[in-house]
Parts: sequence; structure tokens; C-alpha cells
Amino acid sequence: MASLKSLAKDTAIYGLSSIIGRFLNYLLVPLYTAQLSAQSGGYGIITNLYAYTALLLILLTFGMETSFFRFSSKENAKPQEIYSTTLLLVGGIGILYLILLALFYQPLASLLGYADHPSYMVMIFACVAFDAFQCIPFAYLRYQQKAIKFAILKLSYILVNIALNLLFFIVLPAWNIIRIDVGYAFAINLVCSVGLTFFFYKELTGFPYVFNKQLARRMLSYAWPILLLGITGILNQTADKIIYPLLRNTHQGQIELGIYGACTKIAMIMAMITQAFRYAYEPFVFGKANDKDNRTTYATAMKYFIIFTLLAFLIVCGYLDVIKYILGKDYWEGLSVVPVVMAAEIMMGIYFNLSFWYKLIDRTIWGAWFSGAGCLVLILVNVLFIPRYGYMACAWGGVAGYGTAMLLSYWVGQKNYPIRYPLKSISVYVVIAASFTAIMYLLPSSWPLYLRLMANTMLILLFVGHIIWHDLPLSQLPVIGKHFRH
Repeated sequence: MASLKSLAKDTAIYGLSSIIGRFLNYLLVPLYTAQLSAQSGGYGIITNLYAYTALLLILLTFGMETSFFRFSSKENAKPQEIYSTTLLLVGGIGILYLILLALFYQPLASLLGYADHPSYMVMIFACVAFDAFQCIPFAYLRYQQKAIKFAILKLSYILVNIALNLLFFIVLPAWNIIRIDVGYAFAINLVCSVGLTFFFYKELTGFPYVFNKQLARRMLSYAWPILLLGITGILNQTADKIIYPLLRNTHQGQIELGIYGACTKIAMIMAMITQAFRYAYEPFVFGKANDKDNRTTYATAMKYFIIFTLLAFLIVCGYLDVIKYILGKDYWEGLSVVPVVMAAEIMMGIYFNLSFWYKLIDRTIWGAWFSGAGCLVLILVNVLFIPRYGYMACAWGGVAGYGTAMLLSYWVGQKNYPIRYPLKSISVYVVIAASFTAIMYLLPSSWPLYLRLMANTMLILLFVGHIIWHDLPLSQLPVIGKHFRH
């Protein structure tokens, strides 16, 4: 129980920083959608290029975060040597990447459709090299359980990024100093990423840099299946945004992609929760690998993850009529994708939690197969249905892809590393959440907004009541629990 409390504490810190960070980042969504109209296609460019950068980030970190945690958790490990070797590996690949980008940026820009604006691509692609390198010192902070410093650096980066965006998209254009240009978004990201590197002074100095070739080979051998897993995993998240302009290669396609990209930002609350859980859960899992009750702990953690993601799902669906105001009105036509994308994100989170069985038995190749299968399904759905159904095909493609990976991981995992998940209890929560969501969307549109919100609030409170009654008695809560004990 103490270990679960430690997990909860770290999740709270990472989660708070992640939630606050995402919330602050959301300030950019109304900013961009207000200053860049849907018809301009500007937000479509942002959506498309950030999809490429997400893939590049996986390639440039090549599974070394997880590899670092795994090798540092082994008996007789030398964490400093492992950290140094990891830094040199990732840093060296990053330098080579920047050289290649400088040499071949023009043909690459033409290939991706940015021949008229190669600077957009160069700036954001260069940014990725710094972000990839910073993943390792950030992982080192997690390893040292320096959650507070981790959170401060993450939030500081976001605050500076937002401040500069406000300056270049509102203040300076209002003073007629500059004209609004989507390229400023990429330039600001590059400046912030370069600047953040200097704040890792303590994590990058004060120790001898040692490159252990034998260790590097073992880490790479462990990491390459994770790289494949990462590539297929990120393609599950970004393939639709990469494919869309290729299948609808018109200005209208950029407009539609911008609408879809903006609306999926609302759905990213699921990614927020999953990411917060992951930051704390990854070192926690490897640390519990040798405990006798580890499988029971993993099953309990999975149940609570599903419960609270379903609660978040209901909250977003219930208050979508209010939340939608973070977007410009000409983006609202795409709001129908929000619940579908959120459902896909929940499946992705479950798949992530399931994935630890093959990491713990050092059979990471399984993850590559599962994610690969999911990615293949997603791409097929997109290719087959985008021409006819537009961005709704993207949303349902995510459900199909993540659902495939999730089910495969569970089925194979139960054969190789069986864990008794409380499926009956989890199923009840899923059925209740699905039923309440259906009721929310079946409420008459003729009802006034306040009446629909009141009805949705009652449904959410009923769900919370079910949680409290069955799985989270008020008497067990910290601080306030003492008031409910008899």
C-alpha cells in the first residue's frame, strides 16, 4: 500500500505539472484559432508539421529513455555510467541529424509540400534535436525522483513559449510592427528548446563522460524493439495528420486538417492523464519487478486508471458546450470527433499499462508487433475512408488501431505474464460511462444550455457516487477521510 501511495504522490506532482502545462498550452489553441482562421489553412500547417516532429522525436530518442530505466534498475548497476553512455548516444545521433538537415533541407521541404516556406520545416525539425536530447536529463530527474524540478522546468518552458506567442501573435501585430505569420510559432519553439538546454547544467556537468561500448550495445539491443514500438505507437497518433494532406492535397484539405487538429486538442485531456501516469508508473513498475505482490498492484493500478479516465471522459462530454469556446467558432464543425478521439486515447492508455509485461520479461519485440498491427489497421482505415468521410475517418481509425493493439497485448500477455485484472468491475464502469454518454447526446437540443448542463452534471455526480460507493470510500481519503470515519 505504501508503494501505491508513493506512486500516487509522484503521479500527483507529474500530473499537476502535466495538467497545468497542458492547460497553459491550451491557451495557444484559442490564440491560433482566433488569429489563424480555419479558411487560411494555417492551423492545418501547424497540425501537419507537428505530426512529423512527433515521429522524429521517437526516432532521435530511439527507446533510450526506457532502456536507461531498465539498466539502472538492475543489480550492481552503475547509474552514472549508464546515464553518461545514454547522453553520448542520443547527443551524437542528434548532431548527425542536424548536419543532414542542413545539407538536404531544400529537397526535403519540396517533398513534404513546403517548398515555398522551407523555413517552417527547418525551424521545427531543428527543434526536435534539442527536445530529443533533453529527454535523457528529464529521465534522469525522474530516476532521481526529482519530480519538483521536473515540473518546474516543464512549466517554465511552456510559460515562456506562451508569453512569446502572445507577443508575436497579438501585441506586435496590434502595434503594426509585424504581420501575423504561422512561421513565428515554429521560431518560438526553437528558441525555447535551445534555451531550456542550459537549465540542465547540473545534470550535464560535474561527472566524467564515459562511453561504455559494451553497455551501449546491450542498451541498443534492448532498445531497438522499443524504437519499433515507438514508431508504430506514434504513427497511431500522427499517421492521420500526415496522411490527410496526401489524400486531400488541396487547400480545402489543409482547412479540414486544421479543424480536425484543433478539435482533437480538446480530446487531449486523455493524453494528459496517460502521460502523467506514465511518468510515475514507468520507474515504479521496474522498481516493483521483484516484489511478491507486484501483479496485484499492477491490476489495482490499471483499474483506477480506467476509472478516472472514464470520469474525465464524462466531464469533457458533459461540458463540451462550454469547453468548445477555447476554439474559434469556425472550427466548431469538427466537435463531433471529440468523444471518438477521447475513446481512442483511453484505449491507448490501457494499452500502455498492459505493455509492461513484455518489458519486465525483456521481450520488448512483442510491443513492436502489437503496435505495428494497430498502426496497420489505423492506416488502412484512413486510406480507405478519408476520401469519403474526411476527418471522421481519422477519429474512428484511432479507435480501430488502439483497440487492436490493446486486445492483442491483453490476450498474449495473459499467456506469458498473467495478471488477474478485475474485468467484471471494470466492465461495469465502462457500461455506465457509455450509457451516460449516450444519454448526454440524446438530450433534446431544444433544451436551454443551462438545463443540459444540469442534466449532464447529475449524470457525472452519479458516476462519482458509484466510484465512492464501490471503490473509493470517503473514509480512506487523505485529510478529509477522518471526517467520514465512525
